[in-house]
Amino acid sequence: MSLTRRTFLAASTATAAAAGTTIGTALPSSATTATPVASPPGDVVGKVTVGYQGWFACPGDGSPINRWWHWSRDSSQPPSPSNTTIASWPEMSEYTTSFQTAYANLGNGQPAKLFSSYTQQTVNTHFLWMQQHGCDTAALQRFNPTGDEGPTRDAMAAKVRQAAEQYGRKFYIMYDATAWTNMQPEMKADWTNKMKAYTSSSAYAKQNGKPVVCIWGFGFNEANKAFPASACLDVINWFKGQGCYVIGGVPTHWLPGNEDSRAGYLDVYHAFNMISPWMVGRISDVAGADHYYNNVNQQDQADCNAHGIDYQPCVIPGDLQSGHRRHGDLMWRQFYNLTRVGVQGYYISMFDEYNEGNQIAKTAETSAWIPTGSGIRALNEDGTACSADYYLRLTNDGGRMLKGQIPLTATRPTQPVPSQGTGGVIFYQHIDYGGAAGQTLAKGNYTRAQLVAAGVQDNWASSVKIPAGWSVTIYSEDNFTGQTWTRTADTANFVILSPNANDQLTSCRIQ
Repeated sequence: MSLTRRTFLAASTATAAAAGTTIGTALPSSATTATPVASPPGDVVGKVTVGYQGWFACPGDGSPINRWWHWSRDSSQPPSPSNTTIASWPEMSEYTTSFQTAYANLGNGQPAKLFSSYTQQTVNTHFLWMQQHGCDTAALQRFNPTGDEGPTRDAMAAKVRQAAEQYGRKFYIMYDATAWTNMQPEMKADWTNKMKAYTSSSAYAKQNGKPVVCIWGFGFNEANKAFPASACLDVINWFKGQGCYVIGGVPTHWLPGNEDSRAGYLDVYHAFNMISPWMVGRISDVAGADHYYNNVNQQDQADCNAHGIDYQPCVIPGDLQSGHRRHGDLMWRQFYNLTRVGVQGYYISMFDEYNEGNQIAKTAETSAWIPTGSGIRALNEDGTACSADYYLRLTNDGGRMLKGQIPLTATRPTQPVPSQGTGGVIFYQHIDYGGAAGQTLAKGNYTRAQLVAAGVQDNWASSVKIPAGWSVTIYSEDNFTGQTWTRTADTANFVILSPNANDQLTSCRIQ
């Protein structure tokens, strides 16, 4: 089976990991501390970037494609157990518009409905989650736009721009060259005639003062990516000539030029400003993550340092349907290892990839929220209860470690289900302790910046859990100024306070 972005060759990787095979040359321990950064912090360096597909559509959603795009194998028919392309089921409670499928009802008896990415509220909801959970930048995937998918992909770019501007996130265009027959001239034309206009947005990602663009797929040893090295170099240098900072989504083994990489493409890889090697399907447990840390990641970083290239490796939550996640331990081990390496940023693969089961977006917690008889696994598949937003919260904590906001630690600090106020104060996004939850807060004083760093966004909180004997003073302005409210017990609804305290929290004192 050939390696593509949607399938992978795991056998050789698993064999190498099991046998302890060294893929690269081992580095001395001092190499992990020598981490000169080619670029200063910007919108991708020092940041958490998430891959954003935005590729789900449903009949009747208003999209030009007007079919079950990426939900069904036969997209003219609704998804069902025998006609599906997904491995995970989204948590649907926050979507205002949904579409009936042909699956049986959920385990709780509710109808099995799915969202459309074409609905602006869907995109807004996703970017709100990014804002709440420390996802700085979204890489909007853009496959060959010259076919029948093109008009829908064009519309999605506009929807992403609107959401990014509204929720204070950054975004950039990430071209996927897979199966793009006339890629060389058409990618240039698409940028010139359509996508370049988005760089005028205040939300468009910049690095080193340049608009960011990513090209995924050069150098992969696959029939549907058989681009000559000369063509790849031409496209990279053309984008750089347009004033862009160019990221390369490259094969895992780009540096030695073997396994999933074509030989003789090192000059192509070194032409990028940032290198982001693919990792989906490469690891399934902590031992695999450590294998790549010892044999691949350190060597990648050293080569990037030597060539003035930024390094943005992928972090994956793991294939939920295959039981790889280990209730967050796999993902945290990658955050820990890559922070030790000294990487310049994370690329989360992916935000909304329900097809591969590698999504961090909110996912069904238990079988009660999954269609009966579907065989789809929930987040508690290994017996550990996990909240729908768990992998978003885990990503937030990984980003905080990358940015030095929490210490480097091999111990996962994120609880699969937030504690209910026994060890500290927890603010919630919605009334009745619903929606996203902030970090558990110890006694102390918290400015706006400190609350945001703890996952409590400005003017966001609607309820709070408070341990017995504690007191919380809420301030409507930063630095403990403005209107105040003092609470000494769990408060399920800020709306009923006098005056209304809903979405007013900006700073607080906890005693």
